[in-house]
Amino acid sequence: MAGTVLCSGHCRINNIPALADVGKMCQIVEALGIKVNRNGSSIDFDASNVTGHSAPYELVSKLRAAFFAVGPILARQGEAQVPLPGGCSIGDRPVELHIRGLRALGATVEIVHGEVHAKANSANGRLQGTKIYLDYPSVGATETLMMAATLAEGETVLDNAAKEPEVVDLANFCISMGAKIAGAGTERIVIQGVDKLHDTEYEVIPDRIEAATFLVAGAMMRSEISLFPVVPMHLAAATAKLAEIGVEIAIDGPRMRVLPPKEIKAVNIETLPYPAFPTDMQAQFMALLSIANGNSVITETVFENRLQHVAELQRMGANIQVKGNNAIIQGVQKLSGAKVMATDLRASAALVVAGLFANGMTTVEGLHHLDRGYENIESKLRSLGAKIDRVVVDNNGSVIRSANDSVKA
Repeated sequence: MAGTVLCSGHCRINNIPALADVGKMCQIVEALGIKVNRNGSSIDFDASNVTGHSAPYELVSKLRAAFFAVGPILARQGEAQVPLPGGCSIGDRPVELHIRGLRALGATVEIVHGEVHAKANSANGRLQGTKIYLDYPSVGATETLMMAATLAEGETVLDNAAKEPEVVDLANFCISMGAKIAGAGTERIVIQGVDKLHDTEYEVIPDRIEAATFLVAGAMMRSEISLFPVVPMHLAAATAKLAEIGVEIAIDGPRMRVLPPKEIKAVNIETLPYPAFPTDMQAQFMALLSIANGNSVITETVFENRLQHVAELQRMGANIQVKGNNAIIQGVQKLSGAKVMATDLRASAALVVAGLFANGMTTVEGLHHLDRGYENIESKLRSLGAKIDRVVVDNNGSVIRSANDSVKA
């Protein structure tokens, strides 16, 4: 959606879920002058008359991904003003790599009162192609700089780039608009700048993290679940760990089926950039390993503050100890329903999955996190037989009424 700023015409993006973050991003691009029209899972963007170069603070402060717009705005308008990002509190996630890269592309970048001010130095207002080495393969920095480089003059080379499928998908979206990008999905991406990008219609890839979350739910409940459509290659690290745990995954083209495991075995997991095990699946696997036979260790290396869900799983009877960035998990036979608080997006999904298995009632609060990355997860789980509902509660914790899927409880 940030990439639509680069387009000189109309874009239609298909397979977009109804997420809270999508709604915020619509408002951000609208503030830039882009006309947005939503029709089911498709959104039309008329970017033929981008008039603004500043993203609203009240939106960017709540949505980290909105900062990705700084690259396209700068490339399209020659200047950009974007507040420093907000979002889940799972770590500092500084934007130094973004800023350093934009400066290398020929922009003056300053931070003024919590807002990034960037302006192209060239007389014609265009960025200049260059070579950039990323000290860390950051997905956000890779995407921001790749988009910025599509309209730069000359060639840009991004070394030590992130390899995530989402980077490849964004590159393919830009290519569909006429961008010249090669090497997405490898550690070196080469972008040949063009004068402008044209109309396109594009379909977003299936969400690998949502799919893996359902695989974990099936494994934890020892239930057979079929998922479609998925890209199995994108889930290779997660399915490899599930195989170690004793969970068989059957693959038939774009369909995956999780088969009930006879035993959930303990394993060790370390989060690393793609194609290794994703940090976005760490919490869900922790819920699964909390009922494994034996002891497991999960090491979080990507974000320094992404073990906040441990305390909530402990409320449910999980035996987990934290030492530094390691979570030491001693499997238990059962979990108990409890009132728990979601601390971030993936933690919320982990608590929902744990609640499916736990004896008694589990109440998960903080659903605004869940709604950022999962579309109607309770409806999908109910369709699989789960006893789950979204409710509105009063200040004393008493249920006022059942809520439909649009209510933020």
